[in-house]
Amino acid sequence: MPHVAILGAGIGAQHMDGYRALPDRWKVMAVCDLDPDKADAVAAKSPGCSVTADIDEVLADPDIDVIDICLPPHLHAPVAIAALEAGKHVICEKPLAGSVRDADRMAAAADKAGRMLAPVFQYRYGRGLYQLAELQRRGLSGKPLVATLETHWNRGSDYYAVPWRGRWRSEGGGAVLGHAIHAHDLVTRFVGPVTEVTAMTDTRVNAIETEDCAALAMRCETGALVTSSVTLGGARDTSRLRFVFETLTAESGRNPYAPGADDWTFEARAPLGQSALDDVLSEAAAGIDARPVGYAGQFAAIADHLDSRAADMVTGQEGVRSIEFVAAVYKSARAGQTVRLPLDRADPICRDWAPEPPKGD
Repeated sequence: MPHVAILGAGIGAQHMDGYRALPDRWKVMAVCDLDPDKADAVAAKSPGCSVTADIDEVLADPDIDVIDICLPPHLHAPVAIAALEAGKHVICEKPLAGSVRDADRMAAAADKAGRMLAPVFQYRYGRGLYQLAELQRRGLSGKPLVATLETHWNRGSDYYAVPWRGRWRSEGGGAVLGHAIHAHDLVTRFVGPVTEVTAMTDTRVNAIETEDCAALAMRCETGALVTSSVTLGGARDTSRLRFVFETLTAESGRNPYAPGADDWTFEARAPLGQSALDDVLSEAAAGIDARPVGYAGQFAAIADHLDSRAADMVTGQEGVRSIEFVAAVYKSARAGQTVRLPLDRADPICRDWAPEPPKGD
């Protein structure tokens, strides 16, 4: 059973719930946070879990196998690399890094150490997406044609009262990086890696540095075309995903934080009959319904991987690709042109995508 330490008691509280849903697969050994009250509250959920404010102490503990990074984004790369160099496996919340160069450095550190780097994309782990994966596995979907994504959330001044949010140097980016990144990961997972993107971004909702609205058009390696609409000015938080394949169309509900856990609709297109599609979903239902979802679903897959079992893992390279896509979006939006992926690592956007501050700042 792997022993894990959670760094950061904000989103780390939800990670703790994911581990606690798998008591035979994980043991949480420590929670590390500068706020002792927050750390105590999270640690109290796991018997025997210690509390500390010292990351170095956690990395030096020989009883800890896995470091789960739930820190502000600008800390992800340096802490992950230090953990990998200390011989720990790493789980890292999104975004994996604040630049393509940092993401590459993290992947290289994992390779050198022979350790796992697992980016957190818990949206993949939900009943509706398990169903879609099963239909694809059985060859019932045909080639992907188009997809539409909506990430329409509501974020105001109270959200941005947290000092590191909305700033290029601490949050690393805006709605494209921190909010729609999950939906874009699902494109990679179910439609195919993005090879071209044309983007427009703007700051229209909040008095922040980073973008809070975006409109993206993509072409995937499979030939599929994808559009993504992103805003933090929605009346309420909603996400909606629609994937159109040759012989079926799959559509989510509007659950903003766990669209995969919604009841999805699957409609057949000739020559596939609706009854054949429904029969497959009925046959697979028991196995799908038994699988954990959200963070617990991803942590179960990671535990399988660490046990050398077949696992539906999100790989470190997929995490790197998610950051590369963000860099391509920012480059496209600023240049007003289509950007092709993969990016040339000599491109300055791979080093730093934050815009130059106005003179005098």
